[in-house]
Amino acid sequence: MTSERLTAPPARTRRRPPRGLSAGLPLALGSVLFAAVAVMVGSGSGLALLDPGLHQWLVDARTPAATTVLEAITTVSSPTWLTVIGIGFAAIWALVRREVWRPGLLMAAMASTVAVSWTIKHLLARSRPPTPQMLMGPDDAYSFPSGHTFGATVFLLVLAYLMLSRRSTAWRRRALAAAAVVLIPLVALSRVYLGYHWPTDVLASVFLGTAMLGVVVLVDARRPRWTRVSFPSRSHSSQAR
Repeated sequence: MTSERLTAPPARTRRRPPRGLSAGLPLALGSVLFAAVAVMVGSGSGLALLDPGLHQWLVDARTPAATTVLEAITTVSSPTWLTVIGIGFAAIWALVRREVWRPGLLMAAMASTVAVSWTIKHLLARSRPPTPQMLMGPDDAYSFPSGHTFGATVFLLVLAYLMLSRRSTAWRRRALAAAAVVLIPLVALSRVYLGYHWPTDVLASVFLGTAMLGVVVLVDARRPRWTRVSFPSRSHSSQAR
C-alpha cells in the first residue's frame, strides 16, 4: 500500500498594517534624505557638484538600443500614463476585490504626487539640463524633483505595501519587490540619460516617494472602522432579493 502526500497550496500570510515607530520610519527617513539633497541642490554643494559630470557621462554613453528602451520606459512612466494605469488598476482592484479603501488610497497617493511635485518645482525653480541634450523634444518646466521618478516610486512602493500588508504569498512578495527594485532605478536612469534631469533630481525623487509611502502607511494604520467592510458582490445582492 502506497501513501500519497498531499501538496499544500502556497501559504498566504495575513498581516496587520504597521503601527507606531515602524509606520513612521519611511516618512522620517525619506523626508530627511530628501531635505538633505534639496539643501545641496539649493546651495550648489555636495552631491549637486557631481551633477554636470555624471549627466555628461550618460549623454556620451548613449547607444541606439539603450535610447529605444529608455524612451519607452520614460513614456510609460509619464504622469499622464501613470494616471491612466493607476485609475485602471484601481478600478479593476475595487471591482474584483469588492473594496474601496486600498484602491482609493493608491489613487489618493498618486494624485498627491502631482500637487507635491508642482509645489516643490516652483519653490526651488531649478533649471533643466541644456535643451539640445533632450532626446524627446524640449521641456522648459523646472527640473527638481523628477515627476516621472517621483510618480513611479510612489506607485510601485504604495502598490507593493497595500498588496503585501494584508495577505501575500512568497511568490507575490518576491515579484513586487523585484518590480520596485528594477523599475524605479530604470525610470530614474531614463530621465537623466534622455537629458531631462540632473542625477540629484531623480535621487531626491526616490527619497520623496519613500516619504509619501510613509504617509500612506500612517493613514492606513488609522483606517476608519467603516472602511473595513467590503461592499457585497452581485451574486450576494441577487440572493438577498
